[in-house]
Amino acid sequence: MKQDIFQAISDPTRRAILTLIAIQPLTPNTMAEKFDMTRQAVSKHIKVLHECELIKPARNGREIYYHFNAKKMQEFDNWLAQFRQSWEIQFNQLDELLSTIKEQKK
Repeated sequence: MKQDIFQAISDPTRRAILTLIAIQPLTPNTMAEKFDMTRQAVSKHIKVLHECELIKPARNGREIYYHFNAKKMQEFDNWLAQFRQSWEIQFNQLDELLSTIKEQKK
C-alpha cells in the first residue's frame, strides 16, 4: 500500500530521518545509531518514507544508502504554496488588527 506524504511527515522520527539524510545519504544501520531504537524500527520508518517517495535507495557495494528526494519534497512545497499566500494575507490582517487594538489601549 502506498503511503501518504502527510502520514509520512507527521511522525517526528521520520522528519528527523529526512533531516539527517538531507545532509548526507545514510545506511539504515547508521540511522539506527542516531536514534534510541532498533534497526527494525528504523526500517519501518524507512519503508514509509520510501513508499511515499521522500527517500530513494542506492546500492553501494553491499550497503544501501538512502538519499533525500528533494524533487518529491518540492512537489509537496508547490502544493502548499497555493495556501501560503492566503495565510500570509490573513496573518497580515491579524497583525493590523492587533496593532489597532494596541494603539486604542494607549
